[in-house]
Amino acid sequence: MAIADTLTNLLSPAFYGKQFTKTMDGIGNHYRPLVKQSSAAPLFHFMLFTSLVMYTTNYIGAKGPKVQKKRLEAKSALAEYYEKHGHSDH
Repeated sequence: MAIADTLTNLLSPAFYGKQFTKTMDGIGNHYRPLVKQSSAAPLFHFMLFTSLVMYTTNYIGAKGPKVQKKRLEAKSALAEYYEKHGHSDH
């Protein structure tokens, strides 16, 4: 029955809402005292989180293997085109 309960939880939107609320409460309980003390830790953690998200999305969207493969394909197609039709400098 544990598998059935797990599947029921995974398919239930209420489960995700409860997990989100629980996570946000935990984050609030951790950072609220630090903010009240004017600690630099929350700012530092937020900067780390932002950097992680930024660099990850940049890699996936602009520098990942799929993008590099498409760029190589376009570059070779352009070289073949220039070979057949010539290259103008405009």
